[in-house]
Amino acid sequence: MTQTQLDTDKVMAFVLRAVDEVGAALNCALVVMGDQLGYYRDLATHDPATPEELAGRTGTGVHYAREWLNAQAAGGIVDYDPDTHRYTLPPEHAVALADESSPAFLPGFFQLAHGTTRDTAMVIDAARAAEGVGWHQHNSDVRVGCERFFRPGYAANLLPSWLPALDGVVDKLRNGAKVADVGCGHGTSTVLMAEAYPRSTLAGSDYHAESIATAQERASDAAVGDRTRFEVAAATDFSGAGYDLVTMFDCLHDMGDPLGAARHVRQAIAPDGTWMIVEPAAGDAVEQNLNPVGRAYYGFSTLLCTPASLSQPPGAALGTQAGPARIRAVTADAGFTRFRRVAQTPFNHVYEVRP
Repeated sequence: MTQTQLDTDKVMAFVLRAVDEVGAALNCALVVMGDQLGYYRDLATHDPATPEELAGRTGTGVHYAREWLNAQAAGGIVDYDPDTHRYTLPPEHAVALADESSPAFLPGFFQLAHGTTRDTAMVIDAARAAEGVGWHQHNSDVRVGCERFFRPGYAANLLPSWLPALDGVVDKLRNGAKVADVGCGHGTSTVLMAEAYPRSTLAGSDYHAESIATAQERASDAAVGDRTRFEVAAATDFSGAGYDLVTMFDCLHDMGDPLGAARHVRQAIAPDGTWMIVEPAAGDAVEQNLNPVGRAYYGFSTLLCTPASLSQPPGAALGTQAGPARIRAVTADAGFTRFRRVAQTPFNHVYEVRP
């Protein structure tokens, strides 16, 4: 066996990079901590601050506040002034960490990642057995974090850009359309559309009963219960027919039987109806996804989305980075003849599919 001559400088460079990886992994929990304890919101309002001031205003232990601030400073999230011993959250970071109405709001993303990694042992066991792990088997941070991550993007894009990009759909919604929001989760997308188009009726469905209960509460709180209904149902057997618009938000790749779901949409949609598919941003080739967003999505695909698909027969396992060609193939096999990408963001691609 030929012994490879190692470049010790490269070895040490990789070791230092690995240390940074560990810090980044720990920072998922630290961001969740800062979000839940109100540290970011307090800093956005009152910085620069000392650990004592931050702890006093948030009602937390000063030792925790001090170490948390130092970790955030070491990671470049907050700025530290060695002369005054005060910490500042830059406004550009505050909009992403403290403003839940901002399209750039990120704590939900960290909460989703933190919840996902906490269930790693379960996924490792499933990988050894070549089995799956359903979304319903994960801790609540996975579902809550997922909704909190995607909600700002949907709120910023669904009404002003995504729906208008679909051929003739907005006019139908204004006049009164029949809409099925499949895989609706906590109902964010359903409620947004119901609020914007009071003449339309919307039916949300999801296989997870607790999520449907949350969606019903959200609709009631938003006073759109008169034009929304929700049911616990798989994507292959949601009820109703003659839908002018069927939507799927970041869920088709999670399904065990995406082709079965597509065929059911084909039966349920009106002859001139539109199916809008929102999927994670991805290219068709692996090398197109070797970037920061792709890295995060491949991580979620390994620990969350692919196991979810494998838990549902036949376990198609499209993967979070399925790419447009694989999504298009599913729709074509179900009998749809028109497929085009109509919008995109750094995190999502939006497809219009028609019979």
